[in-house]
Amino acid sequence: MKNIRNIAFVGATGAGKTSLAEQILYNAKVTTRVGKIEEGNTVMDFNAEEIERQSSVSLSIAQFDWKKCKINLLDTPGVGDFVVEQISAAIASEITLFVANAAAEFEVSLERSLELLADRPIVKGLIINRMDSEGADFNKALERIRENTDINPAPIMIPIGSEHRFEGIIDIAKGKAFNNGEEIDIPENMSEQVEESRLELMEAIAESDDQLLEKYFEAGELSKEEMTNGLQNAIKNGKLIPAFATSASKNIGIIDLMNAFVEYLPSPADRNEITIQKDENETKIKVSENDDLLAYVFKSFSDPKVGDMAYVRVFSGKLTNGLDIYVPEKDNKDRIGSMYQVLGKNRQEADEINTGDIGGLVKMKYARSFNSIVLPNSKMRFHEIELPSSVYWQSIKAANQHDEDKIGSALTKLLDEDPTLNVNMNKETAENVISGLGEQQIGLLQKRLRSRFKIEADLKIPAVPYKETISKNADVNYRHKKQSGGKGQYAEVYFKVKPKARGEGFEFINSVVGGRIPTKFIPAIEKGLLEIMKDGIVSGNPIVDISVEVYDGTFHDVDSSEMAFKIASWNALKKAFSIAKPILLEPVHKVKIIIPDEYMGDVMGDISTRRGKIQGMENKGKKQILNSEMPLAELMNYYPALKSLTQGRGRFTQEFSHYEKVPNEIAQKVISEAKKED
Repeated sequence: MKNIRNIAFVGATGAGKTSLAEQILYNAKVTTRVGKIEEGNTVMDFNAEEIERQSSVSLSIAQFDWKKCKINLLDTPGVGDFVVEQISAAIASEITLFVANAAAEFEVSLERSLELLADRPIVKGLIINRMDSEGADFNKALERIRENTDINPAPIMIPIGSEHRFEGIIDIAKGKAFNNGEEIDIPENMSEQVEESRLELMEAIAESDDQLLEKYFEAGELSKEEMTNGLQNAIKNGKLIPAFATSASKNIGIIDLMNAFVEYLPSPADRNEITIQKDENETKIKVSENDDLLAYVFKSFSDPKVGDMAYVRVFSGKLTNGLDIYVPEKDNKDRIGSMYQVLGKNRQEADEINTGDIGGLVKMKYARSFNSIVLPNSKMRFHEIELPSSVYWQSIKAANQHDEDKIGSALTKLLDEDPTLNVNMNKETAENVISGLGEQQIGLLQKRLRSRFKIEADLKIPAVPYKETISKNADVNYRHKKQSGGKGQYAEVYFKVKPKARGEGFEFINSVVGGRIPTKFIPAIEKGLLEIMKDGIVSGNPIVDISVEVYDGTFHDVDSSEMAFKIASWNALKKAFSIAKPILLEPVHKVKIIIPDEYMGDVMGDISTRRGKIQGMENKGKKQILNSEMPLAELMNYYPALKSLTQGRGRFTQEFSHYEKVPNEIAQKVISEAKKED
């Protein structure tokens, strides 16, 4: 465990995460050439969609050795729609390095990554990449992060020069300058900056440890050994966020970064406390090689070139070929088949995967993304992961009728790969609704249906599941009488129909006395009501929250039947609706909108135009949270609108709250549309 480093690259789109990984692999002599994104030949971006887009959409892994340590490097996409890949990487790694562009403003995708992983129990660090780019400024990049977030990165490697003059780094803890591992002289004109940075780092290290702080107060200085050991412990305990300077395209600072992986960053042995669920209770435990098996599938996928693969992190015990295991989330037993070390799309067979390590499993029957792997009869599993809520919805349908039977199973396979995507059959609107984190994510799903399963699918904004009810009481009767040769039909019912409070559902009351309607026909009356309520009366949407009391009626010894009483019930309820002022109800969701201060006025105005109601406001770090309620009809297209209003910096979470009356003018439009379709 001490000789493993699990490191995730996350952060800004275009900051060079994949390019960094490619240069690292070349320096480690794992590859013989540096892959280029624009040439579509990188190790980490290997699937067809990534090559076409020239950007990552999936987590990928590279495993290699460096300085007697095994490095597991996880590269993730920066686009917000694919943040589940960043969550997966953070679960599997001890340290997450946020990669920022030295020449860019504070970027939305970096902000999203920092916010997404802010509360996760991981060690964090920063790589300021592209130091060779025009306009690159290491200190400005750090300052932008400090201004816009609650984190305060501490530079432990500062750049020598910038733009075309970027030529190396200075390791502040060591007090030495390097150019890709080779020691060089510290430039004379940087001596003052180096001393200032050394004192700042020394103070940050001292503040992370009481004993060091005492020594620092007494002596006013820490030794180089105390600096190095103190730095390792401060990073390991999450009390210091290290910052590095690199240029992936020029291969400057990369070997020094790789050395820092080994010298400064924590191993699985340093960060061996995890949260598990045991007997439905969450608890924290420390894990080791000698404990029972606990592994976690942090990513599973199917690729035409790679096949079915599950990336797994072993937290305790070890995985071996042929081992019988249990997947508690699926309540199914499975068996470990072939295991692999992974390098992008390439893999090499492994005999075992040990504690703290990462590997690939193939042909698992049940284990999928975010599933635990334990020994049979084990009572533990990895704790449940909280995922972002859906913010974008599309109904999906096979374009060709002959694909309708196939699309369900194809969607199931694709959804196994991304737990932030969901598909639900809305029985009320008869639509399959895909929900997720954005247009790009759902667009990629549509592409994969086409490329992997040869299914063309149509997407559109889903119908809103409205409901019907009444706002007044009605006392009605209806007689159904039909004579047309042979046996006739006869039934008469008297109803008192009343509205009920929201969410109370349907109540059927039988008050018939004296055998005015024989007892055997009462269930048919209730059944008739339930049938018409399912299809609605004014708009084709289900009827809810009403009470129907049958209190009188008449029957015929020969001509009365269950069907006759059903028909009488249908028509009596229709008559009641014509009297009792029917209304439409719509789903209203609780919406938590997180935005920077400067967009508050625009966003509040937009909420108002969407018939939203602001319930309150609160601060969260450098952001404001607007707690509001918004009709689902308005929420369906809110995601792109909020992005536009806030230059991409606003986001929201949502959950269903309740049903509420639709304003009359909107209700009339919905009813008119329903009548046109009929």
